Amino acid sequence: MAHSKALSELLEIMATLRDPQNGCPWDLQQDFKSIVPHTLEEAYEVADCIERNDLKELKIELGDLLFQIVFYAQLAQEQDLFNFNDVVEQLNEKLTRRHPHVFAKQTAMSEEQLSQQWQAIKANERESKKSEQVNTLWQDIPVNLPSLSKAKKIQQRVAALGFDWPSYHGALDKVAEEVLEVKEALAHDPQSAHSAEEIGDLLFATVNVARHIKRDPEQLLRDASTKFSTRFEKVQAYLLTQGQNINTASLAQMDEAWEAIKKGI
Repeated sequence: MAHSKALSELLEIMATLRDPQNGCPWDLQQDFKSIVPHTLEEAYEVADCIERNDLKELKIELGDLLFQIVFYAQLAQEQDLFNFNDVVEQLNEKLTRRHPHVFAKQTAMSEEQLSQQWQAIKANERESKKSEQVNTLWQDIPVNLPSLSKAKKIQQRVAALGFDWPSYHGALDKVAEEVLEVKEALAHDPQSAHSAEEIGDLLFATVNVARHIKRDPEQLLRDASTKFSTRFEKVQAYLLTQGQNINTASLAQMDEAWEAIKKGI
């Protein structure tokens, strides 16, 4: 059982790093909150490897991300909260519960039926977690979730309750409506709080279109950013061939280079 042996060794290494007498000074200083920035960074590095199709580096970054989970589990074990095995057992139970179409041998289901079932199961889970202190529709949506992902989750939540456009057409019409409202607000006062609010509404509506066509808005924006960055680097190279410098080129010159790159010149 190579996997079991390797995992046991990893847990032992983590425990040694946190040993009060012989552990690593940096690891001993950490707590749940202090590790969070590192966890987020590692998650983004995993995503970066995948987007660059660097599967060799992905193996390394996945290990770094796994270490974050092991670190949290070690901290919890030291406080008699739970341990790594508890994390795995809970995950196994959750995956089995959330996939009755696989483990309960249900009849074949369409993608739409699977989505509805998934949302219903998660709704039941939220219901079971309700308490007098926490009782909202959004209680399990992380406060610090990236804004595009948070918007998507909120939209999914209300869609599961039946508050949704029948298709992307309604969502796209809403984007067009929001564009007009942004134009109106900017024409009145570009710096106003109302203008900022309308731009936020436009972003939220755009996320809804992405959700309807089953695309992740975070991924779409990352792809768009990468596309723009790559194209602008080509603009810089194009300007050099014209004897121009990106730092001193005029807007007209950069626009001309941009259009040339778009046309594949």
